[in-house]
Amino acid sequence: MVQFWNPSYSCFTFGEIDLVPTLEEYTTLLHCPKIQGSKAYVRAANLPTFVKKLMMITGMSEQWAAARIQQKGDGKCIPWASLRDLMLAHPDVKKRVDVLALSIYGLVIFPKAMGHIDEAVADLFDRLGKQNTPVPAILAETFRSLSTCRRSGEGRFIGCAQLLLEAAATLRRDDITEERWMEILQNLRKEDVMWKAPWMAPNEVFYRCESFDWVPLPGIWGVVGYAPLLVLRQYKAGQFIPTTQGLAQSDFSYNGDHYKKKM
Repeated sequence: MVQFWNPSYSCFTFGEIDLVPTLEEYTTLLHCPKIQGSKAYVRAANLPTFVKKLMMITGMSEQWAAARIQQKGDGKCIPWASLRDLMLAHPDVKKRVDVLALSIYGLVIFPKAMGHIDEAVADLFDRLGKQNTPVPAILAETFRSLSTCRRSGEGRFIGCAQLLLEAAATLRRDDITEERWMEILQNLRKEDVMWKAPWMAPNEVFYRCESFDWVPLPGIWGVVGYAPLLVLRQYKAGQFIPTTQGLAQSDFSYNGDHYKKKM
């Protein structure tokens, strides 16, 4: 899949066709409330410390949290083994469920460091109960990781691979070999595609931000441009070539303090 990703436009290009996982598709696949009724997660300029986040989520002491935090690469994290042991022994059933959910977010949905839950995941998780939807962040980190892997020609995908494969599985037929399927995708024509998504309920399309015909999607490690107008066919609408000026410049990572000027 990575070889078909176009990092300049944050979309897959198969022959003559552009395709992209959309907010509406991911919302449906995840059984989340509609985007229009929720707030997208946006990283705050001044975050509470990782220790405080872990204390709030787990209900454990400052000493317990501080003793288990590790440094991995450019970020802090907590080992899954520590959360697993806590989940098995915690006297509060609700906290056990919260720890399990946090672990799923850190190991499956945002798997940055193998066997560890990243600090940024804890911040997103802590905000989910405040009318924040995780869908834009999940989609943003999927796009950002695809672009990183495509540009470098290597690397480990740290988006939600299971969800991306589930979205891709709706396109594939089981009676076609992988080699033949790759050949079809490389030479895909407009007349080869029937546009339908019977599993996706019709809804409003979130496609622009102020005067821009694209949307900045905030993730947990950075921001990426998202242009659903490139794939209006996926919504059974007439396709045209949209203006994407400034789309690539909307991409940035939350490294240092320079990003705060762009938020």
